[in-house]
Amino acid sequence: MNIAIVGTSGAVGQELLRVLEQRNFPLDDLVLFGSSRSAGTTYSFKGKQIKVKELQHNDDFKGIDIAFVSAGGGTSIAFADTITKHGTIMIDNSSAFRMEEDVPLVVPEVNAKDALNRPRNIIANPNCTTIQLVVALKAINDVSPITKVHVATYQAASGAGAAAMQELEEQQRQLVKGEEPTISKFAYQLAYNLIPQVDLFTDNGYTKEEMKMYNETRKIMHSDIEVSATCVRVPVMRAHSEVTWVETERPLSVEEAREAFERGEGVVVIDNPAKKEYPMPLDLSGKDPVYVGRIRKDLTNDKGLSFWSVSDQIRKGAALNAVQIAEYLIKQ
Repeated sequence: MNIAIVGTSGAVGQELLRVLEQRNFPLDDLVLFGSSRSAGTTYSFKGKQIKVKELQHNDDFKGIDIAFVSAGGGTSIAFADTITKHGTIMIDNSSAFRMEEDVPLVVPEVNAKDALNRPRNIIANPNCTTIQLVVALKAINDVSPITKVHVATYQAASGAGAAAMQELEEQQRQLVKGEEPTISKFAYQLAYNLIPQVDLFTDNGYTKEEMKMYNETRKIMHSDIEVSATCVRVPVMRAHSEVTWVETERPLSVEEAREAFERGEGVVVIDNPAKKEYPMPLDLSGKDPVYVGRIRKDLTNDKGLSFWSVSDQIRKGAALNAVQIAEYLIKQ
């Protein structure tokens, strides 16, 4: 099994290296690709030093079985044919192909079999907030089909990449010293603030990030489930949080919902209000599952439930999900 990573120097590329090593992914050769600026940089993997090759339109992907691509949508579109022309399976972390009819959009806990039907040899990795949402929804949907979802996200700086994390750290240092904070990656100061905008606004008043959650959830779950999202950037370094309200076809008790989450693949329940136990990003950065807590009935709707979830968006929301797709393909 020969594997490639495209976009090694980014936050997700670096996490892919860690996940592949931690999970002892079965590979014979690992090839790293990057821009002309990154070419020549070396990274350590299982005690070996691997030099980054410049991504070019040539035959470098001949003999590569799976390529994890995390270098932005423009690069994915420009190099898709180059990457796949010799039979390489491209697992793409950008939004470039997610809603294409002939490209499966896969979260292994929810719709793994979709990965087997890939006419263009491209599999799309969903948006990080969508992955976290659908892993939790699947557990409830298996008990009673979900008809409506309202979700508010609390998205860490890491969702905007390594530069955004560095900016948040820099702003915190500057503000402590009484200096003007540097504002570059976000439209406004993120430190000590909330920004109720993730991505650009669309004509309907929702942002592109919010519409991704609407469209991707329906595609992944093969459902006409209604989804309304509000996405907020928060001054947390890593791991996204979401508060989710669902309406099911039949009323579910809190006990039924908790048991469903406990059975759910990829879900861990932390839900003990009496002891102030619930998921928090500070504790769960670097972890693999989607953590669920604050499970309760909605007071306005007999068929409604509400819950809170936290998941590391660089791991399950990106790198880990991509590696799990590859692991599924290998098993098949």
